[in-house]
Amino acid sequence: MIGPRAGTRVWLAAGVTDMRCGIDSLAAKVQMALTQDPYAGHVFAFRGRRGDLVKLLWSDGDGMCMLTKRLERGRFVWPMADSGSVSLSVAQLSMLLEGIDWRRPERTWQPSRAA
Repeated sequence: MIGPRAGTRVWLAAGVTDMRCGIDSLAAKVQMALTQDPYAGHVFAFRGRRGDLVKLLWSDGDGMCMLTKRLERGRFVWPMADSGSVSLSVAQLSMLLEGIDWRRPERTWQPSRAA
């Protein structure tokens, strides 16, 4: 995934997902549990029980793609809900994949206030 196209939405599947699932099983989960079209070009993210493994599923127009990432240290920040989905921006997805808490990112630089 070089970068999502303009207008691409990112959906996190709330709860945990069996990480043994492949492309076809995850596409079925997108249709049944999230009531979305897996071929619409949007990115769908799934997290495993331990929280250190995430799978992304998207269609690039030629076929379905799946990316798997495991953090060596830390856990992916995920919504607390058991079902449903949460929409993220592409910037929040980038933070998520880096292991950063995308819900409360902090600035490392504070602008100076005018007196």
